[in-house]
Amino acid sequence: MIKKILILVCFSLFVNCSETGNLANCIRSFNVSVNTDLNNPGLINAQTPGGFAFLPGGNKGVLLFNKNGTDFVAFDRFCPQADCDAAMTFENRLLKCTCDESTYSVDFGGTPQTDGFQCPAIEYRVTKNGSTIRISNF
Repeated sequence: MIKKILILVCFSLFVNCSETGNLANCIRSFNVSVNTDLNNPGLINAQTPGGFAFLPGGNKGVLLFNKNGTDFVAFDRFCPQADCDAAMTFENRLLKCTCDESTYSVDFGGTPQTDGFQCPAIEYRVTKNGSTIRISNF
């Protein structure tokens, strides 16, 4: 019985181990503090579920995305993997770096959707109070 438990524990440790050394090289965040009002005409698209707006801030600007009408997420438009002068674009719920064609899901915390890419898109904290939105570092 003890032998079976030991084998199970060893197998669990083996399966749960992963290479995270490259993640330490990922740029985690830039100083950002953006306050805005959803009633601003420039944010009218972000008022609807699936809508978004680009805001100044961060390194290459900030994407504010309305996930479902009540929950918002925000990501820096800085390409995590490449030294890229262009800001990431946004289409079909994916941020896309035009320099290396990598994509990042806004539904899954900026997780890379391109094989071989490990660094996620930089996500910021979003706080909503009435129609006021505050975007900041975590």
